[in-house]
Amino acid sequence: MVMRLNLDCHACCRKVRRILLKMKEIETHLIEKQQCRVSVCGRFRPSDVAIKLGRKMNRRVEILEIQEFGANNEQVDRQQPMLTS
Repeated sequence: MVMRLNLDCHACCRKVRRILLKMKEIETHLIEKQQCRVSVCGRFRPSDVAIKLGRKMNRRVEILEIQEFGANNEQVDRQQPMLTS
């Protein structure tokens, strides 16, 4: 899943990283400060992660892209823009 949120300073990136590391359902993450994007992988509900991150960061989070993997590891793309505040 790829999310967009305002990462204007290095401290914000550290805070996002700390929040993501504490979430047990997230396996890997990638923080792109220049593009203001956060990519996460794992077994979770995308809306739950976006809402939790938005509440802890006190910022708006927008879900840009959701990629799901089927039962036989085939990739299924689903794109739906979603805003949480």
